[in-house]
Amino acid sequence: MLQPVRTKWRKAHKGRIHGMASRANFINYGAYALKALTPDRVTGKQIEAARVALTRHMKRQGRVWTRIFPNIPVSKKPIEVRMGKGKGSPEYYACRVKPGRILFEVDGVSEQIAKEALYKASAKLPIKTKTIKRFAWYEKTRDKKIVKRSVVKKYW
Repeated sequence: MLQPVRTKWRKAHKGRIHGMASRANFINYGAYALKALTPDRVTGKQIEAARVALTRHMKRQGRVWTRIFPNIPVSKKPIEVRMGKGKGSPEYYACRVKPGRILFEVDGVSEQIAKEALYKASAKLPIKTKTIKRFAWYEKTRDKKIVKRSVVKKYW
């Protein structure tokens, strides 16, 4: 299960997830990616379950990048405990995911295998997602040379 080695504070506020993602919203590493469409907290166990589903479907070929990390402690009071007497102890760690955030990136496999694997990973997550693809286009430079430029398209 993913969790930080050490944190600055043991407990955190619940917080709210407002707006669109401003970081990690473009494909940086792979050719195919899983992008979040709705805001929610994703726990370390859910991230690990999605990663295992990805790598199993890909039969350990290619490469997988996880672009999210659970760094927020989520506390919970024990069952059958009355209200008051302070905040509960940290139970697990989660990541606040905004719409537009890239969750996983995949490369080194065919498009069909990548899309199937990302679909299986999305079934393990509590948010709506979609599969996106990096595309490349060719352009002529001033020296009349054809150069392949890797461009990432905005999808919202």
